[in-house]
Amino acid sequence: MQRTELFSAHQALGARMIDFGGWEMPVQYGPILEEVKTVRQKGGLFDLGHMGRVEVRGPDRIAFCDKLATCRVSKIPLRAIRYGLLCRENGMPLDDILVYQDEDHVFLVVNASNTARDLAWLRQHTQGFRVEIVDRTDELGMIALQGQISERVLQLLTSDLELSGVGYYKFAYGTVCGLERMRISRTGYTGEDGFELYVPKGQVRRVWERLLEAGREFGLAPIGLGARDTLRLEAGMPLYGHEISDELNPIEAGLSFGVSLVPEKSGTLGFAALKAISERPTKQIVGRTTEGPRVPRQGHALYAGPRQVGFVCSGSVSPTIQTNIASAYVELPYAAIGTTLEIDLKGKRQPVTVRGLPFYSRKR
Repeated sequence: MQRTELFSAHQALGARMIDFGGWEMPVQYGPILEEVKTVRQKGGLFDLGHMGRVEVRGPDRIAFCDKLATCRVSKIPLRAIRYGLLCRENGMPLDDILVYQDEDHVFLVVNASNTARDLAWLRQHTQGFRVEIVDRTDELGMIALQGQISERVLQLLTSDLELSGVGYYKFAYGTVCGLERMRISRTGYTGEDGFELYVPKGQVRRVWERLLEAGREFGLAPIGLGARDTLRLEAGMPLYGHEISDELNPIEAGLSFGVSLVPEKSGTLGFAALKAISERPTKQIVGRTTEGPRVPRQGHALYAGPRQVGFVCSGSVSPTIQTNIASAYVELPYAAIGTTLEIDLKGKRQPVTVRGLPFYSRKR
């Protein structure tokens, strides 16, 4: 099992460690629901060193990325970021990714469990393109600072960049903890304001500890992957292997904002299949709320009378809206907000109500 540079720091903080996509990662430092509240009300620090980080270099980098990524890479402004996916010809995703447009390369952030196959997929399709695929995962650590105190805390340690000028889904370079030209992006996976930092190897623990020290008076705390999963579900964000997978396409997953179907993208892998799905979808992802002690989990079936009409993708207790929540696919006739269905929880039927996603949106 792989470990990030922060493994010993997590141990020192008393984290419970689990196997996550082949990485030994902190699932929690304390009660998960309390960690969720900390991020919503103050701020949290996350180790994202397990995520994959890839550079695409060369004169054909933009054309190459437009061939493989569903978003319009050629239209991404300099130092801006877009959400997209890598799809097969049948429209099913290998992964969902973030695409960074930099001066001399395109930077991709991919999911930890998919890094090896994403790299293989990229390299498999380089023929005819003057590009180089460079894996930076081992050279850079990744830390996320999320929550309403994020800008205030990070600015204390950033000497040459005004963070208020870095817009949402934009990035810049700054000196953080004395480390020059660190990539700082205003992105996250919690529904809160925040930043993701790309830290040189050998410096990750120092930056982590400096951030915790600077943020202590504001209530900043380390947060595990358990709370991160609840935070992203509350915010209506997908998780590969749950809302999208080799068998669940991005159109029906509500991710059309990351899929460009304009004629200029007709050469993108999966374009024809995704366009056909967009014209005749059969199901839709929706939110669900339930009452009672049993929490909906992935795979639980949804029924309209005796007939199964859907299934749960992700479920959790939400401390933010104080009820059980779940994302689920349902057949289109049953996807209207307010529709009441039944969920099978360990052989017992319980009513559930369809609602829109996200469950939570921060006040701006």
